[in-house]
Amino acid sequence: MVRIAVCDDEEPSRVCLISLIKEQNTECVIAEFESAGEYLKSGQKFDIIYIDIELGLDGGIDGMELARQIRGMGTSNSPVIIFVTGHEEYVYEAFDVGAFQYLIKPVDKERFAAIFGRAIKFIDGHSREQELEIHFANTVKNIPLGDIFYVESFNHKVVVHSKEGTVEYYARIGELEQSMQGRFFRIHRGYLVNLDYVDSYSRTEAVMSCGDSVLISKYKYADFVKAYMRHIAAKEVK
Repeated sequence: MVRIAVCDDEEPSRVCLISLIKEQNTECVIAEFESAGEYLKSGQKFDIIYIDIELGLDGGIDGMELARQIRGMGTSNSPVIIFVTGHEEYVYEAFDVGAFQYLIKPVDKERFAAIFGRAIKFIDGHSREQELEIHFANTVKNIPLGDIFYVESFNHKVVVHSKEGTVEYYARIGELEQSMQGRFFRIHRGYLVNLDYVDSYSRTEAVMSCGDSVLISKYKYADFVKAYMRHIAAKEVK
């Protein structure tokens, strides 16, 4: 599923771009934003972002500045940025912020399809890190597994402790354990830890790089040590 954002302060332009995206017969989720501030406040992550260079100023942020901020976030899965503009002279600045390509308004259907196809191939050719999809408060949030320190089970919910902070939602830690196998290990019935972020451990607890200490079940200790050693060895080989 490709996640696409359209950022343009002109509704007709957004409608046009969304219509062209839907014509590409690619399974995707599309979100539209009429300002840079609205996009940034959403906190969502996307694979492809169409940005109007002349995006109306919102708190001093135009389309070019929005792209700079997106690039400056340092996420592990930086999105493909495609600029859209009515003035060709602006496109030369676009590549200073790592733009993938640009489109001139009115957008040509054939050029749109060609660039869209290249963007999809680019995405497919770069292994996007797996993410945990979280549903809470009528919103959907995707957190890269590499950003998660550990997951805690609490009152029929789970609490995800990540670089972005904590998020609590209804889920079963046992189901997450199955889907997050590999770098994660269930050290206790209430804790699932990312082995990348285990700084130290004793027979009773693991100290995570975020500073938190989590309990290790005596029944899980031996298997945890084996899993942790295998994980460290695999990283050294890489």
